[in-house]
Amino acid sequence: MARTRISRKVLGRLRLASQGLLGPGLGSVPDAVRWMTASQAQDLQAALWAVGVRVPGSGLGDVRAALDSGSVVRSWPMRGTLHLVAPEDLRWMLDLTAERLTRSIAGRHRELEIAWADIEKSRDAALEHVAGGGALSRAELFAVFEAAGQPTTGQRGIHILGTLCRHGWLVQGPLAGNQQLMVAFEDWIPVSRKLERQEAMAEFTLRYLRSHGPATLRDFAWWTQLPLTEVRAAFEQVRGQLVELEFEDTSFWLSPETAALLDDGVPGQRSVHLLPGFDEFVLSYTDRRLVLAPEHANKIVPGGNGVFKKTVVAGGEVIGTWAREGTGRSAAVVPELFDAAKPLGPGAQAALSKAADRYLAFLNS
Repeated sequence: MARTRISRKVLGRLRLASQGLLGPGLGSVPDAVRWMTASQAQDLQAALWAVGVRVPGSGLGDVRAALDSGSVVRSWPMRGTLHLVAPEDLRWMLDLTAERLTRSIAGRHRELEIAWADIEKSRDAALEHVAGGGALSRAELFAVFEAAGQPTTGQRGIHILGTLCRHGWLVQGPLAGNQQLMVAFEDWIPVSRKLERQEAMAEFTLRYLRSHGPATLRDFAWWTQLPLTEVRAAFEQVRGQLVELEFEDTSFWLSPETAALLDDGVPGQRSVHLLPGFDEFVLSYTDRRLVLAPEHANKIVPGGNGVFKKTVVAGGEVIGTWAREGTGRSAAVVPELFDAAKPLGPGAQAALSKAADRYLAFLNS
């Protein structure tokens, strides 16, 4: 059978499929986080829905419960940005990325007068309070730092905290309302996988391309901030497990399972998704033009302020933004399409209504 002609929308739908947004979805909250490898999570509420939208039938309580139990963890595995990851993966990810990030922020630490001795004092003070199953809110932890002679004003506190997490001494644990408590890494994650650097690089590369493909090696290098030369070397170990697609003279890589969708036509032409801000579908690639027309980019990140709005994705293409109005049972989804003169057809409108119902059901369960 003739293969589907590759286009931007087809590539977008393939990404929807690889990310668990088409087809049966992903089986459970921990399974979804593990499959995605790492999911951006600096906005906690957005991160909860980013998991929920990929796990049919899941509710907000299910994702919160996974954080409370430690079957999903939230930390800074790369780019100095919070992500959701599987607990057993966090340490080897940090082993790959922490040193490079530490070098990149060394100048800022000098400005904040953070020396390694200050990190050690803060570590010892923190672990004295949380080791053995204790937990502290961020405010409580900062008070511990202050009592140990470590000022926390002017971003000094968050930089100390981030360093303690990157080095595997602390991690974010159970939820207290909409904040997470800080706990001892070894207590919260008693079992971590141990991978040599070369093995870890190969696994990281393979898992990203399987869960985010079609994607490029540059996408992965940007996503992790790992050196492109090292990424290319790691890729050679796993390229036999991936399929190559060429589009506009660029090589994209994806899993054989996702590539097989091309044989009978990639599904999802009439699909509509309501994705959270900062979702991996939009965020985790160097060139977002494949799914987001450049003339609309400023509507997703107004003024380039780094805050990504919620997106309406139709047939693999970002066509608008959306917001929730009201709370509780009176909440409603309000979409704002980029092209108001081009309304959705009946099928897409029905899919949008179904997506809105799914989101509201998620919030209430």
